Amino acid sequence: MNLLIPIAVAVSALAALPATAQPTYPAKTVRVIVPYPPGGGNDIIGRAIADELTRRMGQTFFVDNRPGASTAIGAELAARSPADGYHLFVASQTTFATVPSLKAKLPYDPVRDFEPVSLLAIQPYLIVVHPSLPVRTVKELIAMAKAQPGKILYASASVGSGSHLFTEMFKAQTGINMLHIPYKGSGPAVTDLIGGQVSLMFSTTSSVHTQVVAGKLRAVAITAAQRHITLPAIPTVAETLPGFEISQWIAMHAPRATPRDVTERLNSAVVAITQAKAYRERMMAQGYDAEASTPQQLTARIHSELARFGKLVKAIGLKDEGA
Repeated sequence: MNLLIPIAVAVSALAALPATAQPTYPAKTVRVIVPYPPGGGNDIIGRAIADELTRRMGQTFFVDNRPGASTAIGAELAARSPADGYHLFVASQTTFATVPSLKAKLPYDPVRDFEPVSLLAIQPYLIVVHPSLPVRTVKELIAMAKAQPGKILYASASVGSGSHLFTEMFKAQTGINMLHIPYKGSGPAVTDLIGGQVSLMFSTTSSVHTQVVAGKLRAVAITAAQRHITLPAIPTVAETLPGFEISQWIAMHAPRATPRDVTERLNSAVVAITQAKAYRERMMAQGYDAEASTPQQLTARIHSELARFGKLVKAIGLKDEGA
């Protein structure tokens, strides 16, 4: 009896398995590209998720910060990376909705170049000011900006970022004028705000929560529909401007054509992570609400927000100011 025949048949059968079947994934280190420098909200979430995936999946997930060009540098790198499951992308609506609504040409397509994995977190913004700015309420801020048009310098994480567009929305709704100073990430913007080089910023809660608690920055208001449980003394913008409500979301994607079994396994892991009590409390302390989604729900969110921000950019006449 020739024992080599069954072995050859078995090897042939294994070779015939679909290329997408990766039962041992992950079998090596996984890179998680974050299109911002260390210290900002996206970086905090990217590192938290990478740490949890490392713990749960038995391989190292490490964050690779690639800031610049309003997140386009990191987004292009992620989009052009091998679709093998070992290159992931953690970014916000800035990359997938606001920047594409503002810029006519980008080196990536927010829909065609990526496979959605899951939503990771949602958080509101805080209007924060340097302590030297003599305003403590939204009403006082509006009054000062109207009295001194163009004198207040406001920072943003980048051109087209949420911190940029939402400040412009606030300006349009209140009829005030403030001068925009864009940065390459919320980390550098917050640093200059603390230093007094700029006076104000619409910042994600995670980026400034510690500085607000320490008194290095003053929070004027929060953009959530209701006051946040971790900062209950800070009023909402809507208490002065009814209906003004905005939030930032952060999600995980992979390059287009990443095997479905890989994205499904990652999605299952993210769902488990975001449902864990310890992790949810960790996120809450940073101003986040941990929240997962299906890939289909994430796709629907991106399409909806592309339409929303496209309409906003057109309505306020915002033009691309460059990277």
